[in-house]
Amino acid sequence: MLVDSHCHLDFPQFDADREAVLDRAEQAGLRAILAVGVGQGPPQLDAGLRMAALRPWVYATVGIHPHEARLADEAAFAELARLAREPKVLAVGEIGLDYHYDHSPRPVQRQVFIRQMELAQAAGKPIIIHCREAWPDCLELLEQFWRPSGLPGIFHCFSGGPEVAERGLAMGFYISFAGNLTFSKATGLRELAAQLPLERLLVETDAPYLAPVPHRGQRNEPAFVAEVARKLAELRGITPERVCEQTGTNFFRLLMPDTCP
Repeated sequence: MLVDSHCHLDFPQFDADREAVLDRAEQAGLRAILAVGVGQGPPQLDAGLRMAALRPWVYATVGIHPHEARLADEAAFAELARLAREPKVLAVGEIGLDYHYDHSPRPVQRQVFIRQMELAQAAGKPIIIHCREAWPDCLELLEQFWRPSGLPGIFHCFSGGPEVAERGLAMGFYISFAGNLTFSKATGLRELAAQLPLERLLVETDAPYLAPVPHRGQRNEPAFVAEVARKLAELRGITPERVCEQTGTNFFRLLMPDTCP
């Protein structure tokens, strides 16, 4: 039941050996990979779907990352609305706010975030949240524009604190941990991962970034999600098999409820 709930298979770091990467993921026992389809921003909005076409067990998202929010126009929103209804598109994301790099103006990021929440609601799909140094604004927008929909979502590559997690859980979000959970300095994150309800947790790689220990410094890839699951199991005092079973069940229940094992 091991699942990588967030990776960027379309990125150029995989151009030389993408098929081999998928082979290794299959050999590692992965049941599913969610290929996040932000690409390089509009007009490459089908990036995740192109990856999902490679294997039956690879699925996709569509969305405009806050970095590329400045590129969003009405044509991009129309294309997103169309793509969001594709059967292999399981969610809209990653979307949200990034005040660390500010590659797009903050007011534009907020406007594009709201529009994509509206698109996801119309399509009946969950959302996947990217948030960096912007939690107060992100949570406020989620509570105003997403919570009334009653639809769930994912806090991807979680690095927030207990209050953020609590507010997210109250809105129906799942918390996804990536390779940074294995980093020795991530004390607060590890403490939180040990306490949150297991039935609301996911594991991911965010590949090609954030390779977990013992692969830190290398290009990350979906097969390495096993290390995140192993660390989560260690922190909670349970077996890796139990973590894989529950986080995999969570993934299917959230994103593919009709096929949940």
